[in-house]
Amino acid sequence: MKDVHVSASTGYTRQSSNYEQGRPDYPSALQGWLRDTLGIGAGTPVLDLGAGTGKFTRLLAALAPRLTAVEPVAAMRERFCERLPEIPVLEGTAQHIPLADASQQVLVCAQAFHWFADAAALREMHRVLAPGGRLGLIWNVRDETVDWVARITEIITPYEGDTPRFHTGRWRDAFAGSRFSAPQLTTLPHVHEGSPQTVILERLRSVSFIAALPQAEQDRVMARLQDLIDNHPDLKGRERIAFPYRTQAYVCQRLA
Repeated sequence: MKDVHVSASTGYTRQSSNYEQGRPDYPSALQGWLRDTLGIGAGTPVLDLGAGTGKFTRLLAALAPRLTAVEPVAAMRERFCERLPEIPVLEGTAQHIPLADASQQVLVCAQAFHWFADAAALREMHRVLAPGGRLGLIWNVRDETVDWVARITEIITPYEGDTPRFHTGRWRDAFAGSRFSAPQLTTLPHVHEGSPQTVILERLRSVSFIAALPQAEQDRVMARLQDLIDNHPDLKGRERIAFPYRTQAYVCQRLA
């Protein structure tokens, strides 16, 4: 997996089960965006690139019977097959997609594009998309206007190192070329409801660079998050909480 960052290959192999449990799903309103903005219908060939355990694929599957997934990490593909055995999931990377030229009308990346945002990946995406095809990029982004969410970011950010991250905005640099139009944004509100254990601890345990840490260091991070849960006035004593997100969805057109 030479095209896969070590934080992803190590972290997602170790924590594929936490990824499935702790990560939020996607707002149901996103189906309207997939249908109306990306133009996904019953006859549309769609590729879910960097599909992980299939959390986003489940939303896509309701709209796109002609759906293929590609995921480089074996542990994630195993989880995917357990939950979505009817959908083909292929081993591959954004730089080496195992599909034919111009075979897809829509290509989507959910929580993934920042990992492979470079000219080689966009060249390969351009290759597999048909003329007039569309690229969709989706992220669930923590709403850091909420105090305790901002505190979570303060706790984990010192560990990110050189791990590619959505929040840096560097993924946009890949669109300096001529293969795709500039990303156009739609934002949807979203919440992940559940116990603090699930929506905070398991969610943050699934962050690639946290999952890749030595166990003792992971334990220190989890202890700090537990202290936040135990003492922040908006979290203390709560059996269920709503973790606020903003789902950011971008569309880009394939250019000739």
